[in-house]
Amino acid sequence: MDLQLNGTTALITGAAGGIGRATAWALAAEGVRVALLDRDGPALAETAEGCVDPVVLVADVTDEIEVAGAVDAAIRALGGLDAVVCCAGVSGPVGAGIDEISVNEWNAVFAVNVTGTFLVVSHALPALRAAAAASVVLIASDSAFVASAGMVPYCASKAALVQFGRALSVDLAGTGVRVNSVAPSIVDTPMSRGDLGAEAFADPAFPVQTAQDIASHAVYLVSPRSRAINGTTVLSDFGYSARSGFPA
Repeated sequence: MDLQLNGTTALITGAAGGIGRATAWALAAEGVRVALLDRDGPALAETAEGCVDPVVLVADVTDEIEVAGAVDAAIRALGGLDAVVCCAGVSGPVGAGIDEISVNEWNAVFAVNVTGTFLVVSHALPALRAAAAASVVLIASDSAFVASAGMVPYCASKAALVQFGRALSVDLAGTGVRVNSVAPSIVDTPMSRGDLGAEAFADPAFPVQTAQDIASHAVYLVSPRSRAINGTTVLSDFGYSARSGFPA
């Protein structure tokens, strides 16, 4: 299928690795000129090697001054902006109850996962509105819908991200800017391996997705082929959340 993306532009956050890197490479393979944003400069340079003439932006999504400068630089370098894919995210404290974590730890998770997304999208919005047809894709998690013990900050932040996207799609109805989310279950990324341990992926007792799997969802949602899909979430979890707890 021709995704009709050749010659368009996109900004990807969290592009230094994991889902962000996979998404940047997948979009570049479709002929999209990409701007890559992350706070990890050396890793970002590795991602850039897999793209054609990328714009490389070292910035922290939690810092509004850095975000404003980076988004402005991306728009100027790309000559506009057709899509934003927000992949930057952190897991925060894992395996701890809320009485064991500090408010600073809580705020740090929301700063990246929610506020960082707000900052990037809000500064990109004028350029997105000026595009013929624009798309925003947020990388959330199935943790927005189901919960694992010891992950309250992460689960709460991803649920907030999903609702942020839904509400934003309503605000932007009629502007030509679509907003959707992708909510994957466990993905084999450095962050997941750090949380679960590399040994958990050697012979996993649970289904595991690749970063490329999630990138493919994001690319489709960026594409004009998905023009009727707006304000929704692609729940990529092997059907886990569809199962009933009824003992039959």
